[in-house]
Amino acid sequence: MRGPEVPEVVVVRLPLYVRALTTMLTEGLEVVSSQQLGSRLLMTPAQIRKDLSYFGRFGKQGRGYNVRFLLQELRRILALDIEWRACLVGVGRLGRAIINYPGFAPEAFNIVAAFDHDEEQVGTKVGDILVRSMSELPSTVESLGISIGIVAVPATQAQRVIEHLVANGVRGILNYAPVAPKVPEGTVIRNIDPVLSLQSMTFYLRESLQTTPA
Repeated sequence: MRGPEVPEVVVVRLPLYVRALTTMLTEGLEVVSSQQLGSRLLMTPAQIRKDLSYFGRFGKQGRGYNVRFLLQELRRILALDIEWRACLVGVGRLGRAIINYPGFAPEAFNIVAAFDHDEEQVGTKVGDILVRSMSELPSTVESLGISIGIVAVPATQAQRVIEHLVANGVRGILNYAPVAPKVPEGTVIRNIDPVLSLQSMTFYLRESLQTTPA
């Protein structure tokens, strides 16, 4: 069982363990040590053991972890053993790419609805998903049991869209808009901004360019 307080950085690392263990399982590995897992993830064995200790004991000293069992337990802890229904708001180029991304479904995330303010988009389909009017969002969220909202709208619209989602019972937000919106307590939000990541990357690339001999 999870302890009373788990640092967020530990929770963020758990999906990395799940991904590595899934790969190991496909490779036919049955037992893995914290040393082997650490080598894959560029982490120390001590850090891995400490992270896992927040949730119980999963292995025996000197024997390592059963790969299948540890994977099942971590998926249960992350609630990946149940289906999570999501909706997407904003079906521009980014939104369409998100809907067509095949990696969500195998990990228990299912985009079941899409919404857009643009009336020219309403009534069209992206794959098997019908694009609905924003006015249909409240009834659709309730009828389809949607708990996650994926936001792919311009920055100027993001706060209003997120407030609308939260007001209608959506408690998990994956935000692709280049803005850091405010959400009420009890709502979990993750902001994805590739431009920020690139900008921090170029800081280090600039240093390497300065040290490269002509």
